[in-house]
Amino acid sequence: MATNSTFLTEDSNSYITELFSTEDAFLRDLNAQACAQGIPAISISPEQTGFLQVYLRSMQARRVLEIGSLAGYSAITMARALAANGSVVCCELMSEWGDFIEKKAREAGLGSVISVQRGPALATLQRLCDEGTEPFDVIFIDADKPNYVNYVQAAWPLLRVGGVIIGDNALAWGHVTNENTEFEPHNVRGIRAFNHFMAHHAKLQSTLVPLGDGMTIGIKLEH
Repeated sequence: MATNSTFLTEDSNSYITELFSTEDAFLRDLNAQACAQGIPAISISPEQTGFLQVYLRSMQARRVLEIGSLAGYSAITMARALAANGSVVCCELMSEWGDFIEKKAREAGLGSVISVQRGPALATLQRLCDEGTEPFDVIFIDADKPNYVNYVQAAWPLLRVGGVIIGDNALAWGHVTNENTEFEPHNVRGIRAFNHFMAHHAKLQSTLVPLGDGMTIGIKLEH
């Protein structure tokens, strides 16, 4: 029993990754191929993969909406943990990156599970609302940080009660506690605003999980 937090060290983080990461050769190769094609070499960290899959399996998630998919690493990670007849809908601004996601999804045997909506995510979210899209179990956000709160608000009608919102980079590369940081201040401010929004939203119960660069997770309690 402990009354104080045990802070992660580099060694303990490596220990967690070695035991619990579900990153495989396919995902490692995906990142390498994405980098070779000029797609930024950024994604969720290996130690986040196992956590996300456990979380999705625990709630028997079937439908995931991802805002900001880049090369498809996290989309494939989540798709592998979905219940039968599951689907991941990816919102990706860059059309050529969407092509890459679709290609890798087919190679992973997930071509019928993962689909890509190209263009600005806020416009995509509005279109999905207008179309009366079936509600999602999970909304995963890993896009432009200043818009995180806007994405939550725009996607709110698309999330079922009991569903979860997950925002990546909740620790803002270690700068989240410094409101006057000179490191990407617009992005850090965006993350701080998102964390505050999630923590104080009357219809969410939220927490911050300090794996990788942190994930803020909120459960939708009511419409």
